[in-house]
Amino acid sequence: MIYAVKDILLQITAACSFLCMFKWWIDQGHIVRRNGKFPDDQSFLILSCALSIVFCMFLSTTLFGAIYLNLAMIPAYIGILYAGFRSGISLAVFFILCTALFSEPPGLSNLVLNTGVLLYPLLFGMAKPFKSENIMGKIFILWSVLFPSMMFIVLAPKMYGPSLYDTSPKEMAVALFYLLVPVILGGSLLYLIETAWDRQQTQEKMKGISEKFERESEKLQQITNVVPVSIMLLDDMGYVTEINDCMLDLFRQHEPGITREAIVGQQAERLLLQEINGEALKRMKDSGFSKQRYNEKVQYDSRTYNVFSAPLQQGSGGGSGGRVLIVQDLTEEEKFRSELDNVERLTLVGQMAAGITHEIRNPMAVVRGFLQLMREKSPGEMDSYYQIVIEELDRANGIINDFLSLAQSRISDKEPVQLHHIIKELAPLLWADANLRGQSVELRLCPSLPLLQLNPREIKQLILNLARNGMEAMEPKGELLLETHFNENKVELIIQDTGSGIPQSQLEKLFVPFYTTKNQGTGLGLPLCLSIAERHHGSIRVESQVGKGTAFIVSFPYVQEGRQQAAATKEHSDSPPQP
Repeated sequence: MIYAVKDILLQITAACSFLCMFKWWIDQGHIVRRNGKFPDDQSFLILSCALSIVFCMFLSTTLFGAIYLNLAMIPAYIGILYAGFRSGISLAVFFILCTALFSEPPGLSNLVLNTGVLLYPLLFGMAKPFKSENIMGKIFILWSVLFPSMMFIVLAPKMYGPSLYDTSPKEMAVALFYLLVPVILGGSLLYLIETAWDRQQTQEKMKGISEKFERESEKLQQITNVVPVSIMLLDDMGYVTEINDCMLDLFRQHEPGITREAIVGQQAERLLLQEINGEALKRMKDSGFSKQRYNEKVQYDSRTYNVFSAPLQQGSGGGSGGRVLIVQDLTEEEKFRSELDNVERLTLVGQMAAGITHEIRNPMAVVRGFLQLMREKSPGEMDSYYQIVIEELDRANGIINDFLSLAQSRISDKEPVQLHHIIKELAPLLWADANLRGQSVELRLCPSLPLLQLNPREIKQLILNLARNGMEAMEPKGELLLETHFNENKVELIIQDTGSGIPQSQLEKLFVPFYTTKNQGTGLGLPLCLSIAERHHGSIRVESQVGKGTAFIVSFPYVQEGRQQAAATKEHSDSPPQP
C-alpha cells in the first residue's frame, strides 16, 4: 500500500516538474502570449511537455501488478491542447513512441489503452476552442478527454481477470485515488499556467500604462517648460511640489545659483514674499487658498507681474488636489502698451499738425510775395530789413516742410537702384559744400553692391542731412568719410566725421523730434532720416567717441529672392576725381 502511494506521488512529481518550470519561465516574462490565446514560444512548451513525458516514463510502473501507473498523459494532453494540430501532432507521436518503448506488458492493445489514442480526434478537435476559453472552460475541456482515458486505464484490468476486484477496500481506495489524481492535477496545472499568463498580461498592461503615464508626464513637463510664463504647483498646505523652468529663472533673477531642489518642498509664501508683493500673496490666501481663483497685478523691483492662482481638483470626486500659481512678467507688455498709446496720440497730433502747417504755408506764401513787391517799391536802405524777413520766412517754410515729411510717414515708391549711383550724384554737391567750409570728403565704396529697392529722392535727402550734420560738427580741415559695405543680407552706408563727438547722455535723445544741440537747429533732421530708413525697412545706429568723431551707420536689408539678380554690379574701384 505504502509503495503504491509512493509510486503515485513520484508520478505526480514527474508530471509537474517541467510544467512548473514552464510556469516559472512565464512568470519571468521569457514566454508571452500572442493575441492572448497561446504562447509565442511553442517550442519551449512542447519541450517542457516532452521532458515531463520522458520523466514519467522512467518512473512508470504498475499498480498492484495490474494497473499501468504513468501520468505522462497529463503533460501530453496539455501540450497538445495549447499547441494545436500542427505543433501538437509531433508531441502526440513522441508520446506514442515513448509509451511503446516503456509500456509493460508490450502490445498494441496496451499501447492504445495507455496513450488514449482513440480520443485523439476529440483532443485535436477541442484544441481550437480551448484557446479561446477562460480558465474554467479550459479545465473542463481537459477533463473531458483526460477523465475517460484514465477510466479506461483503471478499468482495463477487468479484461484480464477479476483479480483486481477481489482486492481489499484499501487497494480499491488507492485505485480510485489514482483515477482522480490526473483530473485534479491536470486542472491545477492548467490553473497555474493560466494565472501566470494572466498575471503577466496584467503586468504588461500596468507597464504599458506606467510608460504611457511617464511619457505624458514628460510631455506635459516639456510643455510647461517652454510656456513663457512661470508656473508653480502647490499642495494643500502651500508647499511647492513642482516648478517649470521659467519660474526657476524668475527666482534666479534675484538669487543666482538657486536650484530646483532648493525650491521644491519649501513654503510658497516664504519664497514669494521675496519675489512678489507679499501683501498680494496674503490677499490670495485670505480669499480662500484652496477654493477660489485669484488674479492680481503686482509691482516688484520696478517690474510688473500678473499673479494668477486657481485650485486643482483631484480625480472626478472633486477633492482638493492643491493649487497652481502662474506668474507672468508684464513689464515689456506694459511698455509696449504705453508706447502704443503714445504712438496713437502722436499720430493724432501729427495729423492735426500736418493739417495746420499745410494751411499756414498758404498765407506765408502770400506774405512773402507782398514783401517782395514792397521791397521793390521801398527805398534801398530798407533792403537789408526785407532780406532778413524773407530769409526768416524761408527758414520757417523749411521747418514746416521737414515737419510735414516727418508727420506724414507715407509709403514711398521704390525702384531697383544702385546706392553708389546716388552717392556719386551727390558727390559734387558735397565736395562744393566741404570746400566752402575748408573741409574734405572721402568716398570709400566697396567694389560691388547689389541693387536695392529704394526711393532715390528720399535716400538723397537722408545722405545730405547726415553729411551736412557731420560737416557742421567739424572744424575746418575736418574730413568726412562716406563708406559702403555689403554683408550677405544687408548693405551698410557709413557717414563718419572727425568732429568733437557726442556725449553718451545725448546719444539716446538724438532721434527724438525737436531735440537739438545746435543753436539754429530744429531737431527734425535726424528723426526725418530715421523715418526714411524705417520706410525702407532699414535702421540707423550711432557710434561716437568724444574728441574723435561720430559715425552714423545706415543699414538696408537685402533679400535676394524676388529682387533683380543684378547683385554684385561691378563698380570702378577708383573714386571720382576730387576737385
